Formats: sequence, C-alpha cells, structure tokens
Amino acid sequence: MKKIGFLVNPIAGMGGAVGLKGTDGDAFVKAVNLGARPIASERAKRALQDLHLRLRDDDLLMLTCSDRMGEDVLKETGLLYNIVYDIHGKTSAADTREACKRFLASDVDLVLFCGGDGTARDVYSVIRTDIPMLGIPAGVKMYSGVFAIDPVAVCDLLEDLFSHQKDSDLERPRIKIRDAEVIDIDENAYRDGTLKMEVFGYAKTPYKPTLVQGRKFVFYGEDEEVSKKAIGRFASEFMRDGSLYILGAGTTTKVVADALNLKKTLLGVDVIKDGRLIKSDTNENDLLNILKDEKSKKIIVSPIGAQGFIFGRGNQQISSKVIRKVGIENVIVIATPYKLEQTPHLFVDTGDADLDRLFSGCMSVVCGYRMAQRKEVLGARKVRSLK
Repeated sequence: MKKIGFLVNPIAGMGGAVGLKGTDGDAFVKAVNLGARPIASERAKRALQDLHLRLRDDDLLMLTCSDRMGEDVLKETGLLYNIVYDIHGKTSAADTREACKRFLASDVDLVLFCGGDGTARDVYSVIRTDIPMLGIPAGVKMYSGVFAIDPVAVCDLLEDLFSHQKDSDLERPRIKIRDAEVIDIDENAYRDGTLKMEVFGYAKTPYKPTLVQGRKFVFYGEDEEVSKKAIGRFASEFMRDGSLYILGAGTTTKVVADALNLKKTLLGVDVIKDGRLIKSDTNENDLLNILKDEKSKKIIVSPIGAQGFIFGRGNQQISSKVIRKVGIENVIVIATPYKLEQTPHLFVDTGDADLDRLFSGCMSVVCGYRMAQRKEVLGARKVRSLK
C-alpha cells in the first residue's frame, strides 16, 4: 500500500489578494482585518478531488492532520485516510514540523503539502532528502522548485507516480524524482520592496515538464538592463493613450515606471493613468473600485524569471475578478529577450480555471522598443480523462 503524508497550511495565500505579500507573523491578523479569505483548502480539494478514481486499481492511504490541516479536505475526496496528528487551536509552523515527524515515523512514500515557500521550508526542515515532497501551490510567493504548476497538475503527477503502468500508458513518460531548491524570502524585507532570497536546501521532488514549476531566477547583466530600458521607453509612449494601467510587480515593470519618472512599488501592484500615479501598492478591492468608472483599462505584467507565471504568483492582487473586468485582450506582457529565452512557457494560475484556460495559446510579449516575440501560454488544463 502506498502512503502519502498530507497537510494543509490553512492560512497560506491569504495575504495575496489584500496586498500583504504573505501571512508570516502579524500579517495574518492584518489580512483577516482586510477581509482576506482562506484559499488553501479549496486548492487542495481541487488537487485531490479525482485521485480516488485515478488510482482505483491501487491501494492508497493518506496520513494527515485533524480538522483544517488536512482532514476537512480529505472528507470530501473519497480517499482513504488516517489521522496521525491532532491540532489544537491556532496552527503554526510547529504543527507542520510535528506532522512531518509523524509522517516520517509512518514510513510514507511522499509528503504532499498545500501552502507556499514558508510551508515548503518547514516540511523540508524535517524530512530533508529522506522522502520526496510535492507542493500544491497556495501561497503568495512560490519561488521553490517543489510546487506543481497548478492543483490539477498535482492529480496528474500522483497518478503517474503511483499507478501501475498499463499497456495503454506505455508511451506516457514516467515521473522522475529530481533535486529541487527550497527557497524562502524575508517577508518583512519583501513588503518594503527588497527581495532577499535564501536557499535552504535541495529536496527530492517528483518532476515532469509542464507539470512542476522551476525555481525563480533573477537575471542580471548590462544587456539585460539595456533591454529593460528599451521596453520602458516603449511602454512610456503607449501608456499616454488615456487608458488606466495596472502595473504588476517586478524589476521589469519598475523600469516602465522609471521611464515615466514615477516611483514604483517594486514588489507590489500600482495604478497609472496619463503618466500619473493614481494609487500605489494596491490590493484586489482597491483595483476593483478603481476600475468601476474606467472605460479603457489595461494590465502590464512580466513573467517570473524561468518559472514563467504571469498571474498567480506574487501578484494575486490582480485577481481573476480584476482580469475579467479588464479583459484578457487588454493584458500586456513584457520581458527581456534573455528572460524569454530562459523561460520555456508562460503560465497562468489565478484559481479560476475557466479564465486560465482562455489564456491558452500564443501571445505577443513586448521584448524591446517596438519589438515583440510570440510565446506559448499554458493556461489551466482540462482534467485528464478517466480510463
């Protein structure tokens, strides 16, 4: 019988839509006060909802935590499970670590967790390289290489990893186990606009191209800066068309603001119109309110280096509701030629599968002054058909 240790960080990702860039420390209380809603459980359910059908010819036992750290999700999936760790009251990183100790003692084949980089770090601190780990993406920032592209990909990965290969599956590439970086950042510095990344170690994780994300890369160099400035100069020209622009996070979008002589929230989302800063470091509600009275509106974002995400990682303020109000035809993606070269595909993971699917196909990416490249976008995939 295959055994999976499964846990959910119930507060993961709550800081995203409200613009807090994480839920570590006191940020969780602030997020709740700003109206943040839990998202981790729903993403975990989406990942596991068909797994009992996918592995119907195999025995699988989920070992988990009580209540909202795992049990509540598994109750709705049809999967067989046992509770090996009981939570009491407010949960913390200590609960994650203790649960992982129980998983190790129970000799699980894989630890599946739902959260972000902080949760990945806590899991890795216990299991190290003894067993593989896989993340259901639910955090605000996910720079580590141990996360699936989206919740649906988790089910596909687990099916390929644990199912017996049938004659009809002989052409399907088998899952590899690779070493992947576990990365976390200083959230306080992140909120102040400084990105401080630290590699905590290299975990074992299942890997299949287009199903598991890579780690984030930051690109440097003289050519890179020249390309960014060319993009910024071009954007500063077309942004004076009277439209309202939502400017996403990152160093590439910062150069756009620099070209307009505006101060950019480096790791936040700002709003610009007619060369003026309308509002800085916005959250989802700010954006929805601002958009109400605007006829012409656009979004400018840049993919996370090497990972390729344009929505759903570090910019959850630009939610599916915001994108629908703007229209996907009014989304402008910018990236330097080298970043595009090092980023095989673009991805979208807003939590709204129908919207994500609309992005599927090729889109033009502004990569210089009046220059663009076509790049494939892999939106949400349909759930793999059951056999």
